[in-house]
Amino acid sequence: VQLQASGGGLVQAGGSLRLSCAASGRTFSKYAMGWFRQAPGKEREFVAGISRTGGSTVYADSVKGRFIASRDNAKNTVYLQMNSLKPEDTAVYYCAADETYGFRPMDYDYWGQGTLVTVSS
Repeated sequence: VQLQASGGGLVQAGGSLRLSCAASGRTFSKYAMGWFRQAPGKEREFVAGISRTGGSTVYADSVKGRFIASRDNAKNTVYLQMNSLKPEDTAVYYCAADETYGFRPMDYDYWGQGTLVTVSS
């Protein structure tokens, strides 16, 4: 499956952004999806995961209550709604796919190219 992330940009602290990740190539609904982020000089970290049907989601503690993952299998797209953004949310955000979701980058076989989110204070 090929993944294309989009929707990043520059936003002020307290603002919102919605990231999208469009999939192509194979049956999208076969894949659980994850969102990760990587800030400069830091390791890639888990942000959110969503099950194949979208019925189950899980979040990192740092974004719980602010970010919402969702998916539309008819459109082969997964979303990450990011609210109440903070400067520490600044990072390149990646979407990833695998048959089951996990919390480590190594748990995913397929990756999008990343989209930059910058939150100014």
